[in-house]
Amino acid sequence: MELFKRLGTIDRRIIYLLVALVVIIPLLLRLVLPIRISEPVRRAYEAVDRLPPGAVVIVSIDYDAASEPELQPQLLAMLRHCFSKDLKVILTGHWALGLPLGEIGLNQIAREFKEKKYGIDYVNLGYRPGYRALMVGIGREIRDFFATDYRGVSLDSLPLTRPIHNYNDIDLLISLSAGQAGDEWIQFAGARYGLKIMIGSTGVVAPDMFHYLQAEQIEGIVGGLQGAAEYETLVKHAGTATRGMTAQSTAHILIILFIVLGNIGYFVMRRRK
Repeated sequence: MELFKRLGTIDRRIIYLLVALVVIIPLLLRLVLPIRISEPVRRAYEAVDRLPPGAVVIVSIDYDAASEPELQPQLLAMLRHCFSKDLKVILTGHWALGLPLGEIGLNQIAREFKEKKYGIDYVNLGYRPGYRALMVGIGREIRDFFATDYRGVSLDSLPLTRPIHNYNDIDLLISLSAGQAGDEWIQFAGARYGLKIMIGSTGVVAPDMFHYLQAEQIEGIVGGLQGAAEYETLVKHAGTATRGMTAQSTAHILIILFIVLGNIGYFVMRRRK
């Protein structure tokens, strides 16, 4: 009885401290829990894995720093997968604040694969406004919107982009989206031009993508930090998502424990009264 009275009046700062500890300790110790691979993520992985060497993949960075913890690990895992399969990567995006994150990720993975060269194996097209018109327009000619890459170099002077003109020259598009850009890619590029699309999204956006998967309008879904951890497991390279899932899981266990104890205490006290 006395225990439940004390639990009911515990200082909230102690709760915050306990939550901080169960998050920080697994991260510091680099603890890793087993990751179960879901079917949507496996389908997304297989969409990339079955592409032949030399196939062209567009990666659209449709997020910013607020969604970086969930989507940046997805980007890194997918780029690592693409480069290991010898696929050609074209980076673009419709969130101006997200393109620097894409450039950081692209350079990081390119350094791991030292043989990969800019302009031959990967290119960053940068940002252009008017994304709906852009999505439709690329179906006709990409140079109507991207005459140069983000450095100002003509696409015709880069070996990777010289033969690329429209979606007929693209084998897969990966939309990493924190908003509605994924829906727009599906509607304006997938439905209209038959472009194969794979969606990576934040946890709150992922449920809105499943009807597209059920209708076979997209190849797969990688949702949130959990999806990123699953993709890291498939590419056999544990990163921040895999370690983050351990911290997230221990925090969830602690919160559930608080809820259970609080409810038990409530019913015990009410019965006592």
